Amino acid sequence: MTAPLVSFVIPVRNDAERLKHCLQSIQANRLDGTELEVIVVDNESTDGSADIARTLGARVLRSDASSVATLRNIGAREASGDILAFVDADNEIVSGWVRAALDTLRMPHVGAAGALYHAPSNGTWVQRTYGLLRGTPAGLRDVDWLGSGNIAVRRELFAELAGFDGALTTCEDVDFSNRVRDAGYRILSNAAMKNVHHGDPETLWAVFQGERWRGQDNLRVSFRSTLAWRALPSVVIPIADLMLIVAGLAGTAAAVIGVPAGLWVAIAALALVGAGALLRALRVAFTEGTRHPLQLTQLWLVSCAYDLGRALSLIARAPHRNVSAAMVPAR
Repeated sequence: MTAPLVSFVIPVRNDAERLKHCLQSIQANRLDGTELEVIVVDNESTDGSADIARTLGARVLRSDASSVATLRNIGAREASGDILAFVDADNEIVSGWVRAALDTLRMPHVGAAGALYHAPSNGTWVQRTYGLLRGTPAGLRDVDWLGSGNIAVRRELFAELAGFDGALTTCEDVDFSNRVRDAGYRILSNAAMKNVHHGDPETLWAVFQGERWRGQDNLRVSFRSTLAWRALPSVVIPIADLMLIVAGLAGTAAAVIGVPAGLWVAIAALALVGAGALLRALRVAFTEGTRHPLQLTQLWLVSCAYDLGRALSLIARAPHRNVSAAMVPAR
C-alpha cells in the first residue's frame, strides 16, 4: 500500500527564526515511504522568512490576505497531499508526529487529528502556567475541537467543508472543528502528535491582550452550531465577567459621587470575578496534581488575566500581538 503524501501548510509573517526551527522539526519527521510536501504562505514578511523557508526546502507562496485562515486556505489549495497538516511558524512538532497523524486518521470515522499545544519547557512562569490552563494532552481521545496550529485533516474532507472561514479573525479552528463534527466525523486528540508552541504569552499583560484578541469571534462561532455543554463556560463566563466589570465601574463611580453602597458593589463585583478565576485555578490544580501555594497563586493570576481579556474582547478588541509591530495575525 502506497503511503499518502502529507502536505504541511505553514502561514508566516516576520517570524524567520521560529519558522526555521518549525521547518527543521518537520524535516525530522521524514519516514521511509512517506513523502512530505512543505508549503509556507508568506504574508509579506520583511525579515527573510521566505528565504529561510526556501533554504530548508519549502515551497513559498506570497499573499497579502488579512486573516490567517485565508493564508491556510491558500496553502491548502496549492497542496498536492492526501493529508493536509497545519502547523504554525512558532510551533515545533516532535519526531513521530507524522506517523501518529497517519495512524490516527486511519481510524474509523476520524476526520481530523491533532493535540493541544505544549508550553515551551524553557518558557516564563506565565507560559508554563498558561499551558497548564490550556490542558495537557494525554493518550488518544475524542475531543470537540483542535487548534489550527496543530491539526491534520483529510484533503477531501477539507475541500468538502470549504476549508477555514476566511471571514473570521480568530476561532477559525473552533468553527472548522464544529463543521467536522456536524458532518459526522470524529476529532481525535493524540498525545503522540506533540506540538510545542513558542508563541505562548510571556507575561500577564500578554495573556490579557492575547485573550482580548483571541476572544473576539468566540460568541460568533459558538452559536453557529449546536453548543456543546463543555463549551458553555467559554460563552457564559465572558458575558458574566463583563457584567460584573460594568457593575464594578458603576459602583466605583457611585462611591466617588458620595453613594456609600457603591463601594460595596464595586468590591463585590471584583470579588466575584476573582472567585471565578480561582475556581478555574483550583480545578486545574486538582487535575494536574498541583498543590504548591506559589503555583496556585500563579494559576489564579493567569486565570484573572485570561478572564478579564476574554470579557473585554466583547466590547474592546485588541490587535494580535504581532499587529503592534506591523504584523498580521498568526495564532
